[in-house]
Amino acid sequence: MDGPTGQGRGPAARDWARALAEWAIPPEIMATAERSPWAHPVHRFADRADAAVARPGGPSFERARAALAASPGTVLDVGAGAGAASLPLAPWTSAFTAVDRVPAMLDAYRERAAALHRPAAAVEGAWPDVAPGVAVHDVVVCHHVVYDVADIGPFLRALTGHARRLVVLELPPRHPLTWMAPLWQAVHGVVRPTRPTADDLVAVLCELGLAGDLVVDRWRRAEEPDVQPLAERAALVAQRLCLPQSREAEVAALLDGVDRSGLGDVVTLAWPGSP
Repeated sequence: MDGPTGQGRGPAARDWARALAEWAIPPEIMATAERSPWAHPVHRFADRADAAVARPGGPSFERARAALAASPGTVLDVGAGAGAASLPLAPWTSAFTAVDRVPAMLDAYRERAAALHRPAAAVEGAWPDVAPGVAVHDVVVCHHVVYDVADIGPFLRALTGHARRLVVLELPPRHPLTWMAPLWQAVHGVVRPTRPTADDLVAVLCELGLAGDLVVDRWRRAEEPDVQPLAERAALVAQRLCLPQSREAEVAALLDGVDRSGLGDVVTLAWPGSP
């Protein structure tokens, strides 16, 4: 059951929210930040979208493509970024809708959809706040978003209610910043959390009654050469650590000793929609 409100806020959902709350940066560290530690460079998302369109593949892509193969339809991309989750589906898609909180991401999305000769509507805002103004689509995709969503039950319900055929959600098995735990310990003496996990999300789906036809694929993304210069990577990690630019060289040295081998691990969750 999903709790007394009927809005997807049962024990598993509340546990998810508590676990995510532990990821908050201590206020005394946050107060020293010269840049937002949560900002995302648009060009990185654009590069990922271009790579995904050029070389589509993986269970998330295959699940969504299969749902569209017999009869092409519309695709809603929630937390779309520049379109890595949805734009590779263009040959089987009649139209896209992208939802994102960052206008520059939506600009990058529309530019790439136009290059693929597909109409794309852009909705600026947070899901599910904007959901009432978004039409039902054939397939809903949502990649690498849920670890930013504390109130997860209504979020998942809204995804499901906007899909005629299928919802395809992709996430890492653990929080995507878990790999930075040694850096937080070294720089700030702070121990970072280890939850929530993909298994915790499955527990929420069970609680919502959405796990009966749930398909879970655990896989590893094909290794690609890391072409990002070390200085650029160190600059982004220093930003995540709330450190000034003057300490980026120190971060670059620390990065050499950090295990990043699990960053290619991915979980795909797919379940039927219910508009």
